[in-house]
Amino acid sequence: MKHLSRPVSLVLSLAALALAGCGKQSASTQTAQNGPAGPAPVIASVEQKVSYGIGYNMGAGLARDGTLTVDQAVLIVGITDGLAKAKTRLPEEDLEAAFTAMQQKMRAAQAEAGKKQLAAGNEYLAKNKTKPGVTVTASGLQYEVLKSGTGPKPKPADTVRVHYHGTLIDGTVFDSSVQRNEPVEFEVTGVIPGWTEALQLMSVGDKWKLTIPPAIGYGAQDKGRIPPNSVLIFEVELLAIK
Repeated sequence: MKHLSRPVSLVLSLAALALAGCGKQSASTQTAQNGPAGPAPVIASVEQKVSYGIGYNMGAGLARDGTLTVDQAVLIVGITDGLAKAKTRLPEEDLEAAFTAMQQKMRAAQAEAGKKQLAAGNEYLAKNKTKPGVTVTASGLQYEVLKSGTGPKPKPADTVRVHYHGTLIDGTVFDSSVQRNEPVEFEVTGVIPGWTEALQLMSVGDKWKLTIPPAIGYGAQDKGRIPPNSVLIFEVELLAIK
């Protein structure tokens, strides 16, 4: 066990990749189930609750990633051996090679998904800009005025208070202050470029629908519920300048 620093770092990398897909619904565990796995010991103490939470989050993160197949029986053996500080059942070289191969596979799958997302987004943008009422700026930002206000416009140094509802082009909601019923405050320049640009065009009281290309959104970053190269759609209401 003392020589497993590199495989451990690869485990953490794989876990991060799996957990990043929190908006994806495809699961590829070999023994996936729709409900609880069966009778469980009493979960009462703080330690027991934390232990269950760690296990649940690990399983949910792995299940959400469509590129990683997990053998639950072998996973449990690995966890049991690790907790017992037992000697690994495979040579370190085999583990490291397996983790490296899986990382490469997952990155290739994410890159391919990013290409498809970009193509779908470009098609959506091309159609959306032809709709009545949609304005397109030099950056590619598309916006539609849903409600007009009469207040001042924010400046770059300002902090604003807004309500927003964010979706992907397929309608998936990835974030919404409206659903939380809790407006948010942030600096005009403290958000993605598409928002920074739009906010300085809006007046207090305005409600706009923003369609933001990846280049002024999150680009090729995988943001969990927001896949790489995603077009972002927001309904934004500018409530106040702080």
